[in-house]
This record gives sequence, structure tokens and C-alpha cells, in this order.
Amino acid sequence: MTTQVFSRTLEKFSDDGFTPLGEVISPDDLAVYRVIYDRLLSGDIESGDKRSDLGSHVPRKEGVRENITQIMWPSALHPPLCDLPLHRRALTMARELIGADAELDFDMMIHKAPHTAVATPWHQDAAYWVDMPDRRAVSIWVALDDADLDNGCMWYVQGSHQEPLRPHRPTSDGRNIECDCSEDEPGATPVPVRAGEAVAHSGTTLHYSRGNTTDGTRRAYILNYRPAAMIQLERERGADHGLNENVRQVRNPDAAED
Repeated sequence: MTTQVFSRTLEKFSDDGFTPLGEVISPDDLAVYRVIYDRLLSGDIESGDKRSDLGSHVPRKEGVRENITQIMWPSALHPPLCDLPLHRRALTMARELIGADAELDFDMMIHKAPHTAVATPWHQDAAYWVDMPDRRAVSIWVALDDADLDNGCMWYVQGSHQEPLRPHRPTSDGRNIECDCSEDEPGATPVPVRAGEAVAHSGTTLHYSRGNTTDGTRRAYILNYRPAAMIQLERERGADHGLNENVRQVRNPDAAED
């Protein structure tokens, strides 16, 4: 980014709690990320207990595919991801947005298959996390497919990061949380992005996405950053966003050579 463009990006992130970042994965590299992503989805790269259905609070029948597939820590399950360009570029952007002490806290994949039509509920990420004395955090949401209104692009509420956290309640399965909000909320804004582009949001910004009602897939890769000292404090409190010994048990033995 040029200095002038970055200045506008930082201003928007500070004022609104979110900002488009433009292209973070080149067209030439997109195919590489999609192959790894699909290997994780198919089980070719085993994810063990890092995989869950974010839409499991919606009634579903035995044998039916997941409503919203979430895989935590893809970079731990498949370490070569860390050597590809996105992690370097995303870290640079995170440090520009929240400070030079930013480090990767965790990453995850969220996938919406064709015609699953299950929305991700409105929530604020910080409502999931342990309370930190320094609450700086940024999630960089990267589209591996064009993301629009019909397949589940992100929606944000402008300025919501500057307000107190809203009361959150468990979804009916008790595994996820949601809060009261809607697309009619003042400041609610959809942010369509093209494949390879990203949008950044604060840990306290209200957000959600519609379900995928299209014939295509919607693959998203999310990288979350916070100050290194706060990551250390999280880990001391036992909060590692699902990273534990099981990762080493399910990691592919040939991953480093892929």
C-alpha cells in the first residue's frame, strides 16, 4: 500500500472497526491455497478435533454434510502454509493496523458449501475470548472465492467496536454464541470481496454472514493477530483457541515435504 492509501485504510479501521484490504493473495497463488484448503476439507489432511460445524445449532439429519465447516489451526495441521506469502503479508498489515508488537494468535478456515443456506450468527469475537488488559486485535478475513451477498460475504456494524460488548447467549447446541443484531441495524454494512482479497475487523466489531444459497462454494481463511504479550498471557491462562497435543497426533507426517 502507498502511504496515502494506508492512511485511509487505518482511518477506516479506527473509525468503523473494519476495512477492506484489497488483494492479499495473487491470482497465481490462489490455486495453491485452494488445493491445501480442499485437502483439509476432504480429510486428506486430517484435522481431528480441530474440525466442527459452526451451523450445528441448526437441525440436521444424520449423514448430511456440515452446515458451516470450521477447521481451527490449519497452519499447525499443515505447517507449509506458514511459508506461503499470505502469512507474511497479513502480519505486515496487522502490525500496521494494531501495532508493531502484533503476532499471529490463531488461524482458521470457515467454509460454506453450496445451498447450505445457514447464516453465521451476529457476534463479536471478543465475547469468545478471555478478557485481556490490552484488547487490541485484528482478524484478517481472506476470500478464496468471490464472496457476495448470496454466498456469505461479511457484514459489519460501523462503529460497534467503540461500544461495550453486547450480551451474548449460547446457540442451541451450546457450542457457539450469538447476540441481538440484524441487517437493519444502523451502520450494518455488507463487504463483498473478490477471490484473493481480504477485509480486516477488530475483535469487538459486530459481524455476521448470510448462508450460501448459490451453486458455488465459499471458502474463507481467517488469520487473527494480537500483541505478543497478550498471546503469552492467554496461553498462561490456558486459552490457545484449540491448539493442543492432538495437533501433533493428527498432523500429516509428510506435511513438511509437500
